[in-house]
Amino acid sequence: MPRTILIADDDPHIRQLLAFAFAKAGLDTLEADDGVAVLSLVESRHVDLVVLDINMPRMDGLETCRRLRTAGDLPILFLSSRDDEIDRVLGIELGADDYVVKPFSPREVVARSMAILRRTGAKPVAADDGRRIDHGRLALDVDGWRATWAGTEIALTVTEFSILRTLAVMPGKVFSRDAIIDRLHGPGFAVTDRTIDSHIRNLRAKFAQIGGTDIIETRAGVGYRIGSCAGAPA
Repeated sequence: MPRTILIADDDPHIRQLLAFAFAKAGLDTLEADDGVAVLSLVESRHVDLVVLDINMPRMDGLETCRRLRTAGDLPILFLSSRDDEIDRVLGIELGADDYVVKPFSPREVVARSMAILRRTGAKPVAADDGRRIDHGRLALDVDGWRATWAGTEIALTVTEFSILRTLAVMPGKVFSRDAIIDRLHGPGFAVTDRTIDSHIRNLRAKFAQIGGTDIIETRAGVGYRIGSCAGAPA
């Protein structure tokens, strides 16, 4: 069954342009012109990913993202005409999986959306053959995209789960930011180091709320690895 992309933008030309590009890639689309319509469609229709403009009337993309995140982990890709670093980071910290700045290439939006969708349906790598990764208090259900700490489930975005799985599969390895980006998107995909740092910060904050204070370690000048506290006996 084709995946369904919800395109949310108050500019009908942009919606039409993206709908055509997604159709060429074999994906179905729905359209919304503001955040209120997005929430209504997500509640009533099956949606696999939301392409979400930040500047929209009635309810902007940032508030829409906040509300979507309180309801679940539906993948979100932000569109914005603002290229400020703070806007990119804020979007990621609110729970977006990726961020594209206008003016954009429709092919780039489709490529980034497909990368997110591949992660939701990807078969795990060889080290995941058991379909479950256990690392002390941390447990990852690869097929169900579920993460638990000491039996308590934690709601993660697709990108957050993918980063955590990458680190947990090889607990002794320190991954550079570039290596993490390559694992998520493939070589040559343009993602800033700051974006990865924002996802890591989100993961740490979510686990810290339930006692996972050392879920990810930073190796200065090198990168990240799964934390030693995660590997401690339960």
